[in-house]
Amino acid sequence: MNNAGRGTNSISLRRRDVGLGALALGAVAALPESSKAQSRSERLEQLLKDGFGDLASLKSDVKEEVAYLLGMECYVFGFPLVLMDVTNGVLNATSKSGEYKAPVNQFGRIRTYVSPDFKDVVRISVNSLWSWAVLDLEKEPLVASHPDTKGRYIVMQLMNMWTDDFASLGSRTTGTGAGHFLVAGPQWNGTAPPDIKDVYRSSTRFAWLLVQISAAGPQDFPEINALQDKLQLTPLSAWGKPYTPPGDVPIDPAVDLTATPYDQVRLMTGETFFKRLALLMKDNPPYPADTAALEKLRKFGIEPGKDFDTTQLDPAIVRGLNRAPGEVWLKFQTAPYDMKGVNGWLNVLNLGRYGTDYNTRALIAWLGLGALTSDDAVYPCAFVDGDGKVLEGAGKYVLHFDKGELPPSAVGVWSVSPYRENFYVRNAINRYGVLSGMPLTYNADGSLDIYIQNRTPGADREANWLPCPPSLPFNLTIRSYQPSKPLLDGSYKIPPVKRVG
Repeated sequence: MNNAGRGTNSISLRRRDVGLGALALGAVAALPESSKAQSRSERLEQLLKDGFGDLASLKSDVKEEVAYLLGMECYVFGFPLVLMDVTNGVLNATSKSGEYKAPVNQFGRIRTYVSPDFKDVVRISVNSLWSWAVLDLEKEPLVASHPDTKGRYIVMQLMNMWTDDFASLGSRTTGTGAGHFLVAGPQWNGTAPPDIKDVYRSSTRFAWLLVQISAAGPQDFPEINALQDKLQLTPLSAWGKPYTPPGDVPIDPAVDLTATPYDQVRLMTGETFFKRLALLMKDNPPYPADTAALEKLRKFGIEPGKDFDTTQLDPAIVRGLNRAPGEVWLKFQTAPYDMKGVNGWLNVLNLGRYGTDYNTRALIAWLGLGALTSDDAVYPCAFVDGDGKVLEGAGKYVLHFDKGELPPSAVGVWSVSPYRENFYVRNAINRYGVLSGMPLTYNADGSLDIYIQNRTPGADREANWLPCPPSLPFNLTIRSYQPSKPLLDGSYKIPPVKRVG
């Protein structure tokens, strides 16, 4: 992983990191000899580089190991797309729009800070009030409209099904004045109406529209709720005419509402996962740069839009594919602890525009689905304290900012939030972030201490108290919106979290 003091540019989930299972189990010993100068491990690596080559002459256990190792790479590639699709199904499983569910092509509007019990999307922030929509752009484009926010910070993020951001509207780019924007799918070739500010095209049939309007506290909610009510999504064919979204949308009976999207994907076998991935890639095609990844998938018979028939595969290969997901999830959980940060903080900067960095794309989908690009926000995370020790709920910690050294933000919006794995845990004061707009108590010298612990630090310190989960490891995320250059180039270093007492 490259750090070099400038923030983390990518995340490593290399094959050697997720485990050369064949080497560990000695299965490589079954590989046929080809050259005295070439080690068995080198021959295994060559097989993997070749995508499979001819496995007919290999023993069953070797086939399984090669499928397991290559299957992990394929799983990492497809993970964001499958997670997005499962999440869409759960979010859209309603006949009319509400806060946490809304039919496709309709806004859901969350009226308060997000509930700590909401687990359909991981690691959602409490800096803002959220509005959101899942867009289906197959039939026609949609016009997304927002009102004049009178200078209040707003960001409207457009993200495709591979979790790449393809547009950012609002305060930083298009301003806070009212505007209408056309969002089109990959097949549309029409002309935008004259009153449209701009056109943004998704490379996939489905997309996310995520709207955040900053809220310093509950006193801001009524004003923001009024702005949320003025957000509109209008089919292009209805533009310029009276339009009311349908209120009796059929619910897909196949959607599983008994488990979160996170758990649904976690519990999928390799067979189930890759069947879904193959079908999803028809409407949500990979990029031209993904040719090498697609070639690896084809070695298993996994192709965009085609049914993945495991009955045509050697059972040993199927066994290897079914082992792959569990190993990748284990790496998701452990990778943040293995990565080298600055003062214990990891700051990934290529969010939302990953290219062929499949490892980072997958881990961020697992860790923080829906992340903005670093132009709009950065999300430094700490899983360990300044001494490199795991943050644990039984501990007491202080995060100290010297005067003038708060997280650099061009709009002055930042926060610190605690999570167990990737979710909030309810606490006694219902506080899930220390926010820049809160009435915090500063020290006499202008510095700020944030007290991170399960129990109250005392009445005189409760204004700056960030309750953490009562037990087990936890982690922290800082959010800085429109981060200033020092936070992007590494010249600003977030202070370490220090254990006290």
